[in-house]
Amino acid sequence: MTSRPFKVLGIQQVAIGGPSKDRLRTLWVDKLGLEVTGNFVSERENVDEDICAMGRGAFKVEVDLMQPLDPDRKPAVHTTPLNHIGLWIDDLPRAVEWLTANGVRFAPGGIRKGAAGHDICFVHPKSNDEFPVAGEGVLIELVQAPPEIVAALR
Repeated sequence: MTSRPFKVLGIQQVAIGGPSKDRLRTLWVDKLGLEVTGNFVSERENVDEDICAMGRGAFKVEVDLMQPLDPDRKPAVHTTPLNHIGLWIDDLPRAVEWLTANGVRFAPGGIRKGAAGHDICFVHPKSNDEFPVAGEGVLIELVQAPPEIVAALR
């Protein structure tokens, strides 16, 4: 295997799905004290999410509390309670290129802007014949770390 041309720097986010953001917020905001820092709604992604945070600066971790806009549509953000985990990556384009060349399956959509404004893409939860390496049931978001996060966590 060739030398990996990128680094995973840390956890950027954890996304939790459920039928009701209110119930999720009761635990994560009311009881555990996370701060709600924003909201993201997307018809295309069938999601209404509260963006919460814990920690500060480079050590801030986003916790997204997600409910579907329509529980009968896909993607069904509420059917997998741990919807996905996001990882800070120091060089996302190089990571995607190298991982693809090494058999990792990515979800459709490629690199694009995410809800928090960072470039993102997703490692598919299931492998296939062409790409035998995947998240083994877990959707993994790779997030381009901004320069200050790279500097702090490298």
